Amino acid sequence: MKLFFRDHISIIMLYCLSFLLLPWIIHKLDDFTSHYVYFIFLVSFLFSSWLLGRYYRRRKLYTHLQKNVQAYEGLNLFEPLAPIEQAYSEKLRQMQYLFLTQQHSLEEQAQEKHLVLSHFAHQMKTPLSVIQLIVQSSSNKSSDELIQWQTISKECDKLTFTLNQLLTYERTSNLVADLKIESINLKGLVQEVVNDLKDYFITKEVFPKMTVADDQIIYSDRKWLKIVLYQVLNNAIKYSEIASTIQIDYDKVTLHIKNGGETIPTSELARVFDLFFTGSKGRIGGEATGIGLYLVKKVLTALEHPFSIQSIDRVTTFSINFSNSLKR
Repeated sequence: MKLFFRDHISIIMLYCLSFLLLPWIIHKLDDFTSHYVYFIFLVSFLFSSWLLGRYYRRRKLYTHLQKNVQAYEGLNLFEPLAPIEQAYSEKLRQMQYLFLTQQHSLEEQAQEKHLVLSHFAHQMKTPLSVIQLIVQSSSNKSSDELIQWQTISKECDKLTFTLNQLLTYERTSNLVADLKIESINLKGLVQEVVNDLKDYFITKEVFPKMTVADDQIIYSDRKWLKIVLYQVLNNAIKYSEIASTIQIDYDKVTLHIKNGGETIPTSELARVFDLFFTGSKGRIGGEATGIGLYLVKKVLTALEHPFSIQSIDRVTTFSINFSNSLKR
């Protein structure tokens, strides 16, 4: 209530002056009825003057409320004049302080979680590497024991892949700052990824077939693009039919990765890039994490490489457009 009266003190004074003092003054000077028009003029003049004065004192507030705020600094009023402006500005400062305090606390918690996850992921990779070395040295075992060791090796590979996904996800929190755009031989990069997945190709009895020019150069971040290709090809192998072929073609400005397998339902195509979405195949098989394609989307968006996925007649095609990366 106090602020209300402080904010309207000027109009209260105008009302008193207009309707109490002016009629009395005019009556003392002459008959009021003969100067009624003059009275209306004085009241209108005073009211217009009050409106101009009120606008002058509050123009900063009106301008501030109409503009789009792009940063924290834009929340505050510079040298507020009217009481309502001062109260508004003080309330904004309190809200901004509270918001920044909470934001700082959340950032500290996020940083702490990031460090803990990264630490445990790296700590787990060492025992897995030791187990894989033990498995590789078990070639002189009997056939039954060898099958068991091969099963252990397969499960270790799954754990290693999941841990790498986790570490990749953690690194994407500062993805833009980590980008380094350079010229890349596309065929050489794809061949590196195919070689890294060689054992998986053999295990799944799937064969790669690549049609990419030897001298095809694009501009992108080598490390992150390799992660994308690794994830896409890994998915292509996982969901391919036995003894089928994964076709890797480059047509003008677009890289296409095609695999034969079950058609992805149309209702799921729009959601395959959502975090933790595994689809009907993931619920049946139980091996999907729902992280891989989300990382693909996040990285390609940061690299500004348009991408798409289609699944028709048991053929799924993932396409990456490099039209913005051919000339720099």
